Amino acid sequence: MSKITTACPLDCYDACSIVYEEGKLRGNKEDPYTHGYLCPHLNHYEKHNRIESARYDGKPVSMDEALQILQEIVAKSEPQKILHYRGHGNFGLMQKVTDHFFASYGATLTKGSLCDGAGEAGIMQGRGANHVLPPEQIGKAEVVIVWGRNLHTSNSHLLPFIKNKTLIVIDPVRTKLAEQADLYLQIKPSGDLYLALMLARFIMIEGLEDEAYLEVFAEEYEEFYELTQTVRIRAVLESIDVTLGEVGNILELIRGQRLVILAGVGIQKYRNGADVMRSIDALGVLLGLFGKEGCGVSYLGNSSANIASPFMTKAARVSVGNVDFPKYRTVFVQGANPLNQMPDTTRVMSGIDKVENLIYFGLYENETSEKASLVIPAKSFLEKEDIRASYGHNALQRMPVVQESRFGISEYALTEMLCKAFDVIIDSEQYYLDHFTAFGKKHDAQTFVKGRQKIPYANGFETDDEMFEFLDEVDFDFDLENDLFLITSKSAKSLNSQFGREKNVYVHPQMGYLEGQRLRIVSKNGSVELEAVHDERLRPDSVLIYSGTEGVNNLTTSKLSYDGDNAAYQENKVKVEIC
Repeated sequence: MSKITTACPLDCYDACSIVYEEGKLRGNKEDPYTHGYLCPHLNHYEKHNRIESARYDGKPVSMDEALQILQEIVAKSEPQKILHYRGHGNFGLMQKVTDHFFASYGATLTKGSLCDGAGEAGIMQGRGANHVLPPEQIGKAEVVIVWGRNLHTSNSHLLPFIKNKTLIVIDPVRTKLAEQADLYLQIKPSGDLYLALMLARFIMIEGLEDEAYLEVFAEEYEEFYELTQTVRIRAVLESIDVTLGEVGNILELIRGQRLVILAGVGIQKYRNGADVMRSIDALGVLLGLFGKEGCGVSYLGNSSANIASPFMTKAARVSVGNVDFPKYRTVFVQGANPLNQMPDTTRVMSGIDKVENLIYFGLYENETSEKASLVIPAKSFLEKEDIRASYGHNALQRMPVVQESRFGISEYALTEMLCKAFDVIIDSEQYYLDHFTAFGKKHDAQTFVKGRQKIPYANGFETDDEMFEFLDEVDFDFDLENDLFLITSKSAKSLNSQFGREKNVYVHPQMGYLEGQRLRIVSKNGSVELEAVHDERLRPDSVLIYSGTEGVNNLTTSKLSYDGDNAAYQENKVKVEIC
């Protein structure tokens, strides 16, 4: 087989361009983002064991039998008693075709996010739209602040774009990037809102604000300055473990420079996560960073921006972070693992135990597939047609079939079967692929989403009055003193609950626990027992349990963020006991 170019579907910023040749995957050297390299997940993609056959009530069945059983289950369930719970681990646009059937049939779908919804809500409140800051603009910056974002783990292909720049890292964990930084602040977890407001106050005190820009795009900046004055400088700096000198060092490094702030999802894993992101955005506005070359604030952009969905999506919806499963007779889980990834696992387990028909449709075994009565294997991204966009750049990439499938069924084929069985209108697969392709425009060797902004917000913000909307009140209600902070970072070995999942709790040696000692970590919601691993990169007031670790979400609350329907994974403090 000749070389075929495709794209990685996995949920990360990079959306790598891939060359497939003779059964092997490698990075596309002609791609300006991948630079010819792939992450460990793709370098070893073929080694991950997949679900190879369907099963029902623990016994193997053929694919035809599984699909017939699925039809019978759907037919016996009232539409309003069916929940479609779709994950976002695969960013192919055709993954959403299943929404078309379930929405058309009258089932319930989910809304909100387990990952980034609070931050996006804050962006929408302030900017009015969530546009991608292209890596090309990041590459033109002179100074980069990396705030709660571990590029080596979650965005490694951005590293060449920040090379040889003045680098400031703000993170409770001393990451590899932090060790390379010109300035590193090991801030207390959840201290980000305080720091952002403090920096905003000093930007105004020092006269670093861009008054000409503010008069045109953010005229209420003086009212925001009054809000920052409610922050007590000495008390706040002491509470978040940042010194006045460090604040001064940040101001000196960014003074008069083209600045980009790269904010990660860790900053907003709290109930007030929207306010945190919005306060960091405010720094960018005060400095006049938006709409200028080599400047801006980057989070996760909206990967679907400027791409209209052809699928039926109007449906009753419930928040993905705290679904009340016993309300449904049938739950169809697609490419997700709620029994690991949803907060408050004890509550989730209790609820799922009451579901009559739990159906799992996906690639890999996990806690949810093990509980499911019906398991249907999916095709991998190499075995089906798709198109993908990204929340890290503006490319639109085709994903052709590059190898034959020995088992599994695609999302489109499964949806087409259900639509025909229940008289729901559906167009051909090629129609939908052509629909998505039409949103792309080729430039040189790449295809970009039409209408995406090369320099986001160059014409101002997209709020009702076209002005940036500053925070007008802040509620400081997180406990910064008692018990231990829980950090739930992504692991380099896994992607959420896929691939090589972690099994330990990471603690600073100063906490006094022995390496390998069995520890019980306890929160208001529950507990988990894990072996201790020493990690000097941590603060002594924190424990780190990587996302995807079995039992980590016994500790987390099912209370959602105040805005954005986001899981608040780091809202609970924890205690540690020796088992």
